[in-house]
Amino acid sequence: MTDTSSLPGPLAGVRVLELADETGQFCGKLVGDLGADVIKIEPPGGEPCRRIGPFVDDIPHPERSLSFWYYNTSKRGITLDIGSADGRDLFRRLAATADVVLETFRPGRLASLGYDYAALSRQNPGLILCSLTPFGQTGPWRDYLSSDLLHMAAGGEMASSGYDETDVPSAPPIAPGGGNAWHMGCHFAYMAIMAALVHRTASGRGQYIDVSIHEACALTTESAIASYIYRGEVLQRHTGRHHAAGPSPRTQFRARDGNYVCALVGGRLNPKYILELADLLDTNGMAGDLRDPKYQDQAVITANSSHIIDGLVAGFIASLPAEEVYHRAQERGFTWGAVRAPEQLLGDPHLFDRGFWKEVAHPELSSSFTYPGEGAIYNGSPWRISRRAPLIGEHNAEILCGELALSIGELRMLMENRAI
Repeated sequence: MTDTSSLPGPLAGVRVLELADETGQFCGKLVGDLGADVIKIEPPGGEPCRRIGPFVDDIPHPERSLSFWYYNTSKRGITLDIGSADGRDLFRRLAATADVVLETFRPGRLASLGYDYAALSRQNPGLILCSLTPFGQTGPWRDYLSSDLLHMAAGGEMASSGYDETDVPSAPPIAPGGGNAWHMGCHFAYMAIMAALVHRTASGRGQYIDVSIHEACALTTESAIASYIYRGEVLQRHTGRHHAAGPSPRTQFRARDGNYVCALVGGRLNPKYILELADLLDTNGMAGDLRDPKYQDQAVITANSSHIIDGLVAGFIASLPAEEVYHRAQERGFTWGAVRAPEQLLGDPHLFDRGFWKEVAHPELSSSFTYPGEGAIYNGSPWRISRRAPLIGEHNAEILCGELALSIGELRMLMENRAI
């Protein structure tokens, strides 16, 4: 494999100004880890999302938030009160040097400071301004307040998550956790920015991008919306498996060690599959009656699907540890897998073999920490975490003095006036 350690990333040379809270900081990470020079602009004292736990050694501190660390790799950081006169002037000068501005203010906030797209593009025609907000810049909901939880509800995801009637009658919908809405919005903002950069190479012009997290969520309900529009079907929640218009076979089975195995069997039952399933189950002497010639009749298979899935398959999985079941099945071409806790992934030999886990130095703590790695391996323009998340105002002097030519005295004055 080609050594790419010294090569620039695919977005090398692209400068991004990030004015983003927890709803948009992942987008900045995505472009930063691809080589863009991302300057995170925080208010004096730091972004409130620095106070989101968990924290290293359970010590709450704005420089020890594991969430902030992960979402802000490969960025430089400055503090700037863009609402002050000095702050507005410095932001204007920075925007003149930028390729992209990513912002997550409430609609109208940037324009109220004199930095709408028209104003910014007059001094920098190639600038791409991306506004990532809960409901977009227009429409009756544009000023509504929201959260990850509310987006999961309003966007449609929650309706598909939870337990089916068989397992828990009248069960409520359950929201996926972990900032899923923010990830969806950031991914769509990232794709939009990349498309705008491509467009600029042909046109020479930047553009304004209005990204709605709500719409990103509505685009991520898989087949639910399409099934309703084109077939009039309302998809129902099913325990631990894909939503569907009607009943569907179970996919989760408890193994001998108490862990679960996800085994996709329903929808695949046909005479050929039955023989292959019998071979798998017979590795533990548990094929039951699957070799009976009657199972070469599709009608018999359909009539006995519960016996096959809830009886034979469930019994086989219950007789072995989850990881052993998983590997026996995969060796024979079955789409089965062990359900793992996130921390178990750290020991995954496949991820280790591909170099997925990265060690990131934190010199201020005289230590390094393990981070998740790339979503894709580039053989000519590498992804990399170039630095850990910035400390509060860490690059004020480097950027404001070194690049905007402020003097040390001017920098001190800005600090005294709380403009930085």
